Amino acid sequence: MKKTLIINGHPDKVSFCFALAESYKKGADSTGADCKLVHLIDLDFNPILTFGYRKVSELEPDLVKMQREILEADHLVFVYPNWWTTFPALLKGFIDRVFVPGFAFKYRENSPFWDKLLEGKTARLIITMDTPKWYYYLMNKNAGHNAMKIGVLEFCGIKPVKITSFTPVKSSDEVKRKQWLAEVEQLGKEQK
Repeated sequence: MKKTLIINGHPDKVSFCFALAESYKKGADSTGADCKLVHLIDLDFNPILTFGYRKVSELEPDLVKMQREILEADHLVFVYPNWWTTFPALLKGFIDRVFVPGFAFKYRENSPFWDKLLEGKTARLIITMDTPKWYYYLMNKNAGHNAMKIGVLEFCGIKPVKITSFTPVKSSDEVKRKQWLAEVEQLGKEQK
């Protein structure tokens, strides 16, 4: 049975993203799956990669634990809103601090290539947006989706990365939101 780690990157505990993350976990739990849910807002860490890669920033205990959870997981699920065509600062800071060289990837000496240290894992992005999908594709070229899928996860060897986006959230009614929650619960049951 797959081990799944859900990472909720929305900072607001009463957001729809929190409900989506809980729905995915509910679906996974109903099958007896090994599934953990982490809300990044509950972790204690500095989201700023102060020295870039010039100097190693010591990881806080919560980030050490998250690296261990990521290594143990077979499937990663990231739940977050699309803000300014990408993801929230909290999630970006988490990525900057956790997906570092030596953990997620390793540069090769005298080479433009790198080793992908998280190969063998899969991922699902569950993203809320207010921008219509067609507009986000045509005008923004799926910028945030590509940044997370290609620029972060696939760069580290995680494949396939599937994307589920719900839009527009701001004008959705309760019926539509219940439908979306049921869809995500089904993804949890299937561990997709």
